[in-house]
Amino acid sequence: MKTVKDKYFDLLKEKYNTVESIYTELMNLEAIQNLPKGTELFLSDIHGASREFKHILKTGSGNVREKIENFYGDTWSEAEKNTFSLLISYPDKVLSSMKSSEKTHDWYYKTISDLIDFTGFCAAKYTRSKLRKALPEKYRYIIEELLYTDPSSHKDRNDYYHSILKRLITLKQAQRFIVSLCGVIPRLVIDHLHLVGDIFDRSGGEYVVMEELMDHHSVDIQWGNHDVLWLGAIHGSKANLLTLLRIAARYGYLYELEKTYGLNLRPLFLYAENHYAEHESFNPKMSPYTEGVFNEENETLLNQVHQALAVIQFKLEGQIIERRPEFNMSKRDLLKAIDCDKEKIVIEGTRHDLNNFPYSRIERDNPNRLSPEEMYIVDTLLASFQQSEKIRRINKFLLRKGSMYLVYNNQLLYHGCIPMEKSGEFAPVQLGGRGLKGKALLDFFENHIRESAAHSEVQDDFSTDLEWYAWAGPLSPLFGRNKMTTFERYYIKDSQTHKEERDPYFYLRSEEATADKILNEFGLDFKESKIINGHTPVKVKQGEEPVKAAGKVFVIDGGMNEAYQKTTGIAGYSLLNNSYGFQLVTHQTVEAVDELLGKNKKEVSLKRMIDKKLKRKLIKDTTIGQSIQTQIEDLKNLLYYANYD
Repeated sequence: MKTVKDKYFDLLKEKYNTVESIYTELMNLEAIQNLPKGTELFLSDIHGASREFKHILKTGSGNVREKIENFYGDTWSEAEKNTFSLLISYPDKVLSSMKSSEKTHDWYYKTISDLIDFTGFCAAKYTRSKLRKALPEKYRYIIEELLYTDPSSHKDRNDYYHSILKRLITLKQAQRFIVSLCGVIPRLVIDHLHLVGDIFDRSGGEYVVMEELMDHHSVDIQWGNHDVLWLGAIHGSKANLLTLLRIAARYGYLYELEKTYGLNLRPLFLYAENHYAEHESFNPKMSPYTEGVFNEENETLLNQVHQALAVIQFKLEGQIIERRPEFNMSKRDLLKAIDCDKEKIVIEGTRHDLNNFPYSRIERDNPNRLSPEEMYIVDTLLASFQQSEKIRRINKFLLRKGSMYLVYNNQLLYHGCIPMEKSGEFAPVQLGGRGLKGKALLDFFENHIRESAAHSEVQDDFSTDLEWYAWAGPLSPLFGRNKMTTFERYYIKDSQTHKEERDPYFYLRSEEATADKILNEFGLDFKESKIINGHTPVKVKQGEEPVKAAGKVFVIDGGMNEAYQKTTGIAGYSLLNNSYGFQLVTHQTVEAVDELLGKNKKEVSLKRMIDKKLKRKLIKDTTIGQSIQTQIEDLKNLLYYANYD
């Protein structure tokens, strides 16, 4: 009987059935290993900010403009370089903004020639086969002919080049061709995208972001607490679902969710309208995404719905706390701590007045129990959410591309934290009958998230409840705070009760010893590797730095979503890692593209090199290079094991 190894080499021999074919592939793979590594882009905490996210992708996080500078240098004016950069990032808008008289034959000819030259420059570190995959199928042949034809080499080649361009223009294909070619360049500039958590919530653009990610040529995702909030809802956690809907009501995009995913919110709207009066604490927070959406009537309804969702959420959370004593969260079973007669609540031994709490909406003997109307609403919401085709697409993609953490090119990526004690030791968390800490804790969460996905028709099981704990649990590696004080912020005026204490990790991560300890926990060389972290907005205007622990930790949540920009003072960070090292990009607020066109200015961002001048990294030094090296060794072994006639 053949071994697995024998069967494997039989299959390999079918693909490479001659010695020559093996030698050819070996030469190809070994050549690839010595190309410079591609540029990686790291982003985190998108929170539905689709406009800002798409802008960063279109501009390659400023890399498109930088490469234009490198390629054209002093031969072009600043205005020419700015216009060319905008054309590449927003070709449709630039072309539509031009007068017909400006789009002459000569303009098309020069613009296409410039784009072809620049594409060749951006593709210099890729193989022809990889470049071919990046080209639009409709124009692939033409682009390749133009890219690999040197019109200066010979008169015939010049005539051939000129003939292709002339034909494109006379057939009125030039504009479509320019748009297609411009779409190739950002893909060449950024080889791989890392999304370090929190795609969802705070604004309603999450599905636009998801569509961009699902269409992206090379991406991975490290789940954030908001992502697992959505995953838990998809997998059957009613508490997670009510929480994400409450957040949507709070930030004014609940109607957008209803429309995007086809949710049945009608029973919820009727219930809220009948049982809740308007309360100022529940007014939606407005943003550029929601301005002009509301009139007085539907803003009042959203206020009422917001209240209903909050109360039902607190009941469902109380039920989880009751059935999961191992979560050690009995202090957060707040509805049970309410004295309805005196209209007060006792939290951690202190009595507080409640501000307009809807006492009639809870049962005194069993405050966490849902009323029949509430049960019907929750079941209806969950059914419509889980049956949405778009939600199912999101689930499949997040599970396929996502994880709790990732080791990639010897860097460690995770969204939240590694729970720690004040002493600097990893904090043990008692879950599933075991004391878990460090890497084992993150592995435990990931295993149960995938287990919950496999049994999403089962509700209130441990795995699904753990997806709620990931959102709000005091030792969750995605939350990283001792409690979530949503209840207090709604109903208690004393701001001292609103405070949430961060896990010690968040101040310890500034220390090099902490970074070394974490990297070592994940089997990485602390002299070479770095940690890329998101989750907590960096308060730049207060002097906080995103680079910590002597350059070993990058915190790249800079407030991409406007909801955080009052805290951060900027419009987000992105992190680049090219063959020469890391660069941190600080983004300012994205102006409307029309304004950029009108002012003929370049986008505002500040790029700073983190690493000192390093030896240039090649493909062979990367995670992909390790995979290629395995293929090389297999082919060498095939030569040894197999007999060729």
